[in-house]
Amino acid sequence: MNTFVLAACALSVGAAITGAASSRSGAPDRWGNKSAPAAVMLNRFLNSAKPVLTSYQARRVLTASTMGGRMSASLEAWTYLDPDGTFRFDVIRQNGSGLIRERVLVAALEAEQRSRNHGETGQAELTPTNYDFQVDEDAREDGLVTIRLSPRRKTPMLLDGTVTVRQQDGDMVRIDGSLSKRPSWWTKHVDIVRRYERIAGVRVPIEMSSRADVRIAGDATFSMTYDYEMINGQAVDVEERSQ
Repeated sequence: MNTFVLAACALSVGAAITGAASSRSGAPDRWGNKSAPAAVMLNRFLNSAKPVLTSYQARRVLTASTMGGRMSASLEAWTYLDPDGTFRFDVIRQNGSGLIRERVLVAALEAEQRSRNHGETGQAELTPTNYDFQVDEDAREDGLVTIRLSPRRKTPMLLDGTVTVRQQDGDMVRIDGSLSKRPSWWTKHVDIVRRYERIAGVRVPIEMSSRADVRIAGDATFSMTYDYEMINGQAVDVEERSQ
């Protein structure tokens, strides 16, 4: 159960960029890039999280299952990030396994609440403090670029994986990876995918999913989607919410 909580918490509170790349000529070596184009791309990425997300109101739907789907549950909640950084939530609907609801779904929101309200989000952010970055200089046909994420320490709060960004502006659209450290002996592997979009001009997470290989229980899955009603004090347009 703690696998889901850690995965949800890490990706909910940590997938933000607060650092900025240095423009010094020696900076590329720090991230393992040897060419100027790679350094430029990395600078775009590390400076892309503007305007910063300071507050929101969003309806989230969380689901989880284990034991080959024999145990499952879902939960719907209103979640709020206040301008002072306080995170809170109100559960409005839930069904399925009571154990999974309390130990996984509600626990994931509670873990996010503790991390945000205790100022612990920096432990998982996409910054040079937490990660080494390696840019794939060959842009894909769809105009996206892959950047390798190598965690600078082993912890369940950091991912070993990749971030996909737009070549034009470095804006992040997706993160794929596995937890750099297993949460417990019971968990053999945790894979995570998280997607982002710009809504009302602000980059926000819209979907997160994880799959874990758990001893005895087998495959376990977790997912969370976001439907924003308010971002940085501005109501979200109905058309943007329906995308």
